[in-house]
Amino acid sequence: MIRVAAIADLHVGDECAGEEPPMAKLRRVSEDADLLLLGGDLTKCGARAEAACLARTLRGIDVPVLAVLGNHDYHADEAPAVAALLREAGVHVLEDGCRVVDVHGVRVGIAGTKGFGGGFVGACASDFGEPEMKAFVRTTQALATRLERELASMQQADLRIAVLHYSPIPETLQGERLEIYPFLGSYLLAEAIDRGGADLVVHGHAHAGSERGVTPGGVRVRNVALPLIRQPYRVFEFGGTDAHEAA
Repeated sequence: MIRVAAIADLHVGDECAGEEPPMAKLRRVSEDADLLLLGGDLTKCGARAEAACLARTLRGIDVPVLAVLGNHDYHADEAPAVAALLREAGVHVLEDGCRVVDVHGVRVGIAGTKGFGGGFVGACASDFGEPEMKAFVRTTQALATRLERELASMQQADLRIAVLHYSPIPETLQGERLEIYPFLGSYLLAEAIDRGGADLVVHGHAHAGSERGVTPGGVRVRNVALPLIRQPYRVFEFGGTDAHEAA
């Protein structure tokens, strides 16, 4: 049995001057799971001090930790410094490339990207018109293409997981205002996942969304945003080819 924990939207601030770092409950993940996946928005505003705060907690975790950044982690224009602090804490930042981790003899392949917006079939932006609109859509296209390539490169893994911040499907956005769906995800991410192949997708970003959905190709998608699941992490158990949420 392989146990994978996932959480997103921690939004850690810089208020960790005391002895106990923020998100201290996250340290229990070493008892409950074999891997920890972080789906972006790890900091409030992407400041170095906030990332340093989170790093204090992550250093106390004894299982592999893999992460993508989220839009909040870019806000202060210090994303490279945020990523560097995560690396120093032992986190594999998936923007650096996918990774295959051996867990009890099982090869678990993890690929990830922040992703971006654009919307979903029937109500999506297109690569047409003003340079600003083209740049918006092409950003998502480029990230989706890379995700597909990295998932496909891990076909020899026994399990493959995609970690995102933005959603690949509208189903896990239900509960959010329909008008903001284009800023919460893109169907291009789901197409990349279905072509590249995966057993599970986790994402965040949609605080008022829904927890469960599937891509058009049948891949499980789970929204693990902290404001939605209201617990330090969600654990997914894999046995054979099946995956389910642990109680």
